[in-house]
Amino acid sequence: MVRLVLVNPQIPPNTGNIARTCAATSTELHLVGPLGFEISDRYLKRAGLDYWPYVNLHYHKSLNDFEAYHRQHGGRWIGFSTSGRCSYVKLQFQTSDWLLFGSETVGLPRPVLDACDVTVYIPMSQPGVRSLNLSVSAAVGLFEAQRQLGYFE
Repeated sequence: MVRLVLVNPQIPPNTGNIARTCAATSTELHLVGPLGFEISDRYLKRAGLDYWPYVNLHYHKSLNDFEAYHRQHGGRWIGFSTSGRCSYVKLQFQTSDWLLFGSETVGLPRPVLDACDVTVYIPMSQPGVRSLNLSVSAAVGLFEAQRQLGYFE
């Protein structure tokens, strides 16, 4: 099953909204520190509402910890970035994929982008708009992957 990864997220409500999406879709959520908030943050909890018991949450203190975890489980790293090499709709997703999203302020760090098997972008029709909100981007990417893989049939 596709997994969703947030690398260094900074804004608690975004992470809470993503957690809610993961709960609704039975998707593992991996948070890679350092985080810009405490996991107990009230804004994080409020955005996730009462769905936290349904979130399969994994916290990794550092990128090194996450990389070690990933090595044990395998699968491709799909990095979502405004500098991605192809549109996310042109990628053929696989059930073992890890969808990686960076912080709201700087995106995925260069070492993470370089380690990705594939980098993708979400097309914008308005050139003055460089990106979507993190929680929207994560939902768009996750739902496309799940649609392609037949999760909604």
